[in-house]
This record gives sequence, C-alpha cells and structure tokens, in this order.
Amino acid sequence: MKLSKLERRKRIQKRIRKIVNGTANTPRLSVFRSNKEIYAQLIDDLNGVTLLAVSSKDKDLVSNKGTKIEKAEAVGEKLAKLALDKGISTVVFDRSGFLYHGRVKALAEGARKGGLKF
Repeated sequence: MKLSKLERRKRIQKRIRKIVNGTANTPRLSVFRSNKEIYAQLIDDLNGVTLLAVSSKDKDLVSNKGTKIEKAEAVGEKLAKLALDKGISTVVFDRSGFLYHGRVKALAEGARKGGLKF
C-alpha cells in the first residue's frame, strides 16, 4: 500500500532522529514547514528543553514582504543572531523529514550566513 505524504514524512523523521540528538552545547535545530509559515527551534534533547524558537509569524518578521523562501532565510538569520547571543555557535540540523530543498534549504543557509556552524 502506498504511504500518504504525512506517513512518509513521519517515517523519514524517525530515521533522522535515531541519528541526530541535541545537547546543551550543540542543540538540535528542528525545522517545521507549514503551507504558509516556517518555524525553527533549538532543542536540548538531553534535558528535553527548547532553548529558543523563531518563526515567520514573529512580530518583526511579519512586516517582511517577499516570497516564502526570503522569509525562511530571514528566520534562519534571526535564529542565528539569537543563538549567538545565547552563546550557541554550533548546532545539528534536523530537517524533520522535509526534503533539503526550497524553504528548508533557505532557512539553513540563512542560519549559516548568520554565523551558525553545522
């Protein structure tokens, strides 16, 4: 039987999460992409804590006009700035079962451009 898109993404997500774990020093950068918005979190899996979260719905990012890819890159840059302010310079990237393409790739490149290493 053919899997639905959601079932396929959840299966890929489980496969990725077996390998990728975040700590306090190198948190996991988790990405969620909906049809209109994009969300990113830095997560410490050892303590089960979200260190910081940024989305395209944040007040200073909502005013940005442009395509969804441009907004995703802005989210990545803001996340990198906040992470560097907290003393976090390296992360492990978790694409959450989404293809590394389009908005997910733009967010990752924005975070790299902002100064994060992964």
